[in-house]
Amino acid sequence: MRPFLISLVVALCAPLAAQQTPASEPRQRARAVRELGKQGSETIPKIQAYLSDPDVEVRVEAVKAIVEIGTQRSLDALIQATRDPDAEVQIRATDGLVNFYLPGYVQTGLTASLRRVGGAVKSRWTDTNDQLIESFIQVRAEVVGALGQLAKGGVSMEARANAARAIGVLRGRAAIPELLEALRSKDDQVIYESLVALQKIRDPAVAPKLAFLLRDLNEKVQVAAVETTGLLQNKEALPMLREVLEGKRSAKVRRAALVAMAMIPDEASRDLFTRHFTGKDDSMRAGAAEGLGRLRNPGDRPLVEKAFDEERKMNPRLSQAFALVLLGRQEISEHSPLQYLINTLNSKSYRYVALAFLVELTRDAGVRKSAQAAVPKGTRDEKTMLAQILARSGDKDTLPVLEALAQDSDPDVAQEGVRALRSLRARLP
Repeated sequence: MRPFLISLVVALCAPLAAQQTPASEPRQRARAVRELGKQGSETIPKIQAYLSDPDVEVRVEAVKAIVEIGTQRSLDALIQATRDPDAEVQIRATDGLVNFYLPGYVQTGLTASLRRVGGAVKSRWTDTNDQLIESFIQVRAEVVGALGQLAKGGVSMEARANAARAIGVLRGRAAIPELLEALRSKDDQVIYESLVALQKIRDPAVAPKLAFLLRDLNEKVQVAAVETTGLLQNKEALPMLREVLEGKRSAKVRRAALVAMAMIPDEASRDLFTRHFTGKDDSMRAGAAEGLGRLRNPGDRPLVEKAFDEERKMNPRLSQAFALVLLGRQEISEHSPLQYLINTLNSKSYRYVALAFLVELTRDAGVRKSAQAAVPKGTRDEKTMLAQILARSGDKDTLPVLEALAQDSDPDVAQEGVRALRSLRARLP
């Protein structure tokens, strides 16, 4: 063959060889995926084709690239990846879906600790599970549906537990049936994550369906079940909670039981609250104070005021302040219980304890009026935290307060004010 013909054949075959090589070598296909990922969202259809690759490493790279692109066009591809037969692909797809609605989640979620050991996928769970999207964010129904299917039947228990956690973060109410089914699994992590997700969704109707876990042998699961029962205010479970409180389980379980009972006000629990109100255990004193406060009996006010004045431990003193506001101390003054709770928003250690109390308290119009009056004179931390509180518990009378915060001279406060306004407006009728 003449030299120019040889050159022509090589030139014509080179592109074909370049297309065929990646098809035969997983490493080269993975490299091709990474290169596509650098080119932006327009390449998602091409990357999505690799989600059907026979090699799991290629599929992993495809999911990573789609997550990194992170646009609206990524969602359908990630939903497809949740049906992958490999646990790592399912976990990365799950975290990618959450990351679209809560940017940065992949840096803190299960994906961040994933590693392969032989054919198995290992990861490190953290007990920090307090992330939640803003209430004004609308999550596509197909996303919640895909995560629900994963929580119910992922290829590994880790993938199922991770999906349950994701449902909670996204407030995925439509996946409640799948979470309830996951509670029947034999894996403690799946059960625990499903319970926490139900706490975040806050549907009281599900509370009776998790009562069987109040006697679970795993302490972590039992405490989560007790806490969820309290948060969902299942009054029918009070006899079981009393049984747990008076049982022989750990102090942690008994504390959780008393706090849960304090969230479900019932005069029949008064003897337990008064018994533990002056005890040696700080957490039990705190729970007892909360219980007395929620009973709203004016006759308890002198007892709680005396304890508030004499208490030296922060945790029970915050609970006593909360109780006193419930018992009528709604004024704002230098040493008032309500001002004490607002001041605590400056404390990195206790601000979220105070926030939870203030969210509940400001649902009352009188307390809300007092708290709103304190906003203009607040510190930066007080203003930003009060914006979050009022976004969750405010009403139409709160709009001018948040509008003013949205115009605050401090950019951090203004940003929180804008976010709070969006949340409140989404919640108001």
